[in-house]
Amino acid sequence: MKISARNVLKGKVVKVTKGAVNSEIVLELQGGAQIVSVITNTSVESLGLKAGVDAYAVVKASNVMVAVD
Repeated sequence: MKISARNVLKGKVVKVTKGAVNSEIVLELQGGAQIVSVITNTSVESLGLKAGVDAYAVVKASNVMVAVD
């Protein structure tokens, strides 16, 4: 796999919560941190995502905001 994004994190799918149009995917990284993504149900099916499957979180953003109260 070649991709322009530099933030590619390998993990394992631990939970898929399917909705009417989109699904919430919880990916657990090495060390136990989790990343949550919302993708279309069509993408979930085409990627074969289900609990236990290895997958990658690809993070591509032009900026990251940090806030405090």
